[in-house]
Amino acid sequence: MSLGDENDYRSDAGRSDGPGGSGQTRTRLPEGEGDPYGGARRPVRASRSLITVVGVVVLLIAAIAFANRGNGSGGDASDGSDGAKRPGSNATAASGVKPVTGSNSGIASGFAHTAQGAQSAAANYAVALGSDGMFKTDTRHSIVKAVYAPDVATARMSDLDHAYSGQKFLASVGLKADGSAPAGMTFVSRTNPVGTKAVKIAADTASISVWYSSLFGLTGQGSTNPVSESWYTNTYELKWVDGDWKVTGSSQKDGPVPVGRDQTASSAKDMADAVKQFGGFTYAR
Repeated sequence: MSLGDENDYRSDAGRSDGPGGSGQTRTRLPEGEGDPYGGARRPVRASRSLITVVGVVVLLIAAIAFANRGNGSGGDASDGSDGAKRPGSNATAASGVKPVTGSNSGIASGFAHTAQGAQSAAANYAVALGSDGMFKTDTRHSIVKAVYAPDVATARMSDLDHAYSGQKFLASVGLKADGSAPAGMTFVSRTNPVGTKAVKIAADTASISVWYSSLFGLTGQGSTNPVSESWYTNTYELKWVDGDWKVTGSSQKDGPVPVGRDQTASSAKDMADAVKQFGGFTYAR
């Protein structure tokens, strides 16, 4: 009941309803029809409501357009002069383009000749070059041939053979001379890309950075190198060769490294089971 409604109620106390009266109090509702708790409602101003709805719709459309601006080129913007693309600052966003279906030695291949294709290639190549397959001669050679451009593959293979085949190095990570894990243990070397960034894009070359976490170590009783997590950023120099992106060079730096949470480390068995049960991904945008 509103403040003004109280004046519309009338009480005829002490009046009789006829001869000999009852002496009771009689309360009469407000005169006229309508809502007894506030009177008739005022009509809604349709024009004002319509203006409000239209304004909200316009703002929503503008927000969507702004959010999608620049996504058509994989996050890269044109400098407006010669059509060259420069790196954008937006995160690695889904584009709706289906991942590649090609495969070369188990590694995704056939990437698009675009900035997005170069980023997808770099992410997949980072996974291959950081895998446990690099610690065995045969699989390492297959990976190098699939990932590197032909004119640099031979030289890189020699360098990587020297780096990965040294018994001192293999012993330092707990592996046998052939790159396999000791009996009862599981070797873990897995790269997990978090995002990619186009540093520089040209017609047939690209410089792509991949930020990723790395799981590395041995699971099992007596392991002196338990599986641990590290964070790195690798920058790959790519070249368009025979219908695909290939690596011509790379560099690595630490981080960015997030703050670790207070989580209890899993047992060696749980970690070994997870590595066997959870496969990797084909990375694409």
